[in-house]
Amino acid sequence: MEHDLSPSTLAGLRRPRPYPAVSVLTPTHRREPLNSQDAVRLRNAVAEAKKRLETDPAVTRERRADVTRELDRALAEVDLSHSEDGLVIFAAPGEHQVWSLARSVPERVVLSDTFLTRNLVSAHTAERPFWVLSVSADRVALWSGGVDRVVEERAGGFPLDRPQPNFDPERQEQVGDQPSNFRDEDTRRFLREADTAMTKLLRDHPRPLYVTGDPAALSLMCDAGNVAKDAVQVPHGGLAHGTPDAVWQAVRPVLEEEARKDTEDVARALESARGRKEFAAGVDELWQNAREGRVRLLAVEENYRITVRDNGEHLIVAEDGDLDAREDIVDEIVEQCLQTGAEVRFVPDGALGDADGMAAVLRY
Repeated sequence: MEHDLSPSTLAGLRRPRPYPAVSVLTPTHRREPLNSQDAVRLRNAVAEAKKRLETDPAVTRERRADVTRELDRALAEVDLSHSEDGLVIFAAPGEHQVWSLARSVPERVVLSDTFLTRNLVSAHTAERPFWVLSVSADRVALWSGGVDRVVEERAGGFPLDRPQPNFDPERQEQVGDQPSNFRDEDTRRFLREADTAMTKLLRDHPRPLYVTGDPAALSLMCDAGNVAKDAVQVPHGGLAHGTPDAVWQAVRPVLEEEARKDTEDVARALESARGRKEFAAGVDELWQNAREGRVRLLAVEENYRITVRDNGEHLIVAEDGDLDAREDIVDEIVEQCLQTGAEVRFVPDGALGDADGMAAVLRY
């Protein structure tokens, strides 16, 4: 299952496909008893997609068989034992993808000439993904981080393990002292290789970076290139050979402090915007401003959801069972704001006070 929504990956997902490009969305659950029905819900959603293919006169028999095979292959790849909060299946002629999201999605099946990406974009933005690079003299490990965890990432050539040097006792006796792990040229060369590899990875998959290591390792990593200089440094050794939990515990206080400061910055920006009359709140007002490209900063409470319908002039709260309801309007607004260059920040529930879950600073 896919997790990393890089800019190049998103661009690839958004390109037009031969009709039909099928998007199947379903909420999932991390724990019992809520996850007991996830498998049934997912099979029903895929069955609904196949039914839509069967009854759509614009879909030829050959193309229907092709996309149906891709849906079956995608379903076989799903591992619900590691469920998060949402699941998205994309299937089109000759291709399929399965995405696991740390943000809930509405239950939905869409046939179009493009995949439905807005829920992926919103989940990716809310998760605030980051990299952790753990440095030692003999190993550099890379970790991918999200809201509440890190996992080891095996991409970009990582982890890097330094070949063990040949031991020469006669030379060591002549020199008369133990060589320093962080002074010999082989270590410097090794860390320069790590800097080059991380620079390339950040170019293709940009995220905030945290670098861990003991002070000597961090100092030499800064000398090796620009990666560590531009990152947040966490002086904690031993993590290049550590466990995901150990890495998470080391970076967690730093992340929480940054999140606290970020929430305070957002609150100040919104309060200042009120004084300049550049403040907007409410789903209808925000949707209008997002479509016009007027939003400079959008703040969204992490679990804010609202279901609306379009009455022709405004978005209004939908009634239960309304067939025209738009369940993912928050994700639509997030994606629209990002497309027009706005900054989007997710903040803790209740942080926006009377703004009712979502607010914005306008450009004009």
